[in-house]
Amino acid sequence: MHISSIHRVFFIGIGGIGMSALARFFLSRGKVVSGYDKTATPLTEKLQAEGASIVFEDAGEFIDKEVDLVVYTPAVRDGVILSWYREHGYNIMKRSEVLGVITASGFSICVAGTHGKTSISTMVAHILRHTGYGCNAFLGGISTNYQTNYWSSDRDVFVVEADEFDRSFLRLSPDIAIVSAIDPDHLDIYGTAAEFAKGFTSFVSLIDSKGLLICNHSAAMLKDDVQIPVTCYALHAAQNVQVHTQNLELSGRGFLFDIAGIDNMMQVQMQVGGLHNVENMLAAILVATYLGIDAAAIKDAVAAYEGVYRRFMYVSGGYADSDFTYIDDYAHHPTELQALLSSVRQRFADKAVTVIFQPHLFSRTKDFASGFADVLSQADNVWLLPVYPAREQPLPGVDSAMLAAMMPKEKVILADKDVIVDMLDQYRPEVLVTAGAGDIDQLTDKINEWWHKQESIVE
Repeated sequence: MHISSIHRVFFIGIGGIGMSALARFFLSRGKVVSGYDKTATPLTEKLQAEGASIVFEDAGEFIDKEVDLVVYTPAVRDGVILSWYREHGYNIMKRSEVLGVITASGFSICVAGTHGKTSISTMVAHILRHTGYGCNAFLGGISTNYQTNYWSSDRDVFVVEADEFDRSFLRLSPDIAIVSAIDPDHLDIYGTAAEFAKGFTSFVSLIDSKGLLICNHSAAMLKDDVQIPVTCYALHAAQNVQVHTQNLELSGRGFLFDIAGIDNMMQVQMQVGGLHNVENMLAAILVATYLGIDAAAIKDAVAAYEGVYRRFMYVSGGYADSDFTYIDDYAHHPTELQALLSSVRQRFADKAVTVIFQPHLFSRTKDFASGFADVLSQADNVWLLPVYPAREQPLPGVDSAMLAAMMPKEKVILADKDVIVDMLDQYRPEVLVTAGAGDIDQLTDKINEWWHKQESIVE
């Protein structure tokens, strides 16, 4: 299949962050786009404004019988519409399969890893856009700079997230691949940590023979699985690390640092928080350098980068003298939480940190329970929300109370979203962090409104 042969596309689960980016790609190519999702969201509203026709009822009367392609996501269960298309022999593909076709049609930069995919891919795509190099970006989050998860370019360069879930990344055709981490996850799919690591070995074997592998030092063992150039990066100097920071210091909400290992790239100013984001930016800068983009242009792009929605996102405060700082983050794995809390502690060492955490998936909560408990216990206070099930059914004995029982009881409170504002009135945290991959972001506006009321009372 070639993109030019497709004229009408129907998306099942069109409102998902990845699916909506793909829908925007087809809209940008002048295709007729329609789709179904369970509920209307800001993403579906934007797609409708851009020309997509979307329905919110899984019923036969809404089926577009003229489509050339039906795209679905495994996150949406088979229903009336998808079953009808299957029964009538339509061309049906997973989102990952369509991305595979797209990445095979041009020069592709594929960002893989248990953590950091969205941040790194957004950083890469931003640098390529800001410098004028150009790319088509498929992002798993909303870029703060551009308020979108997709943008297009006449240059056939594609920046995509290489998702390990369901082994989706094995359908891609990378020319440059980045691997940020290979910490075990999705054990409901892979079974064991060893099998999970093998998935990444298979992924890097797909890199073009003239391509490049860029890997975090924690994934340096992957260099033994390829016959192409490999560059390893890390926050600090270490064995087998070619690129790292020097003279790293806090600057405003972000950082100022030098880069060792890249010619003519001395000092860089970055305005987003999180030490892990400094490390992520090294990977993005390596891509831009490999593509021959001027060092001064890269520096300007990095300084202009504003981050990704829900990735160490400052909702309020963020400065050393702020009375209240509120950070929202997508962290949903113990390693991600560790990176998040370490960065918060480093920046706000003299202030108490309260974390509101929403566990994501019963299987992940079960598999990494002790890791979650250990990391969360590093906070001064933890408010645990119920497990967000996403695609899963409950597992016996697996819930937030299970995590709470593994933590110091004086630190943890079990809570529901609807009582959080009352708890803020009662406890009045100095530094507040919300974390999780479910619907915890529904609290963001409520918490922000609460703080603005406190400010008005003081004034």
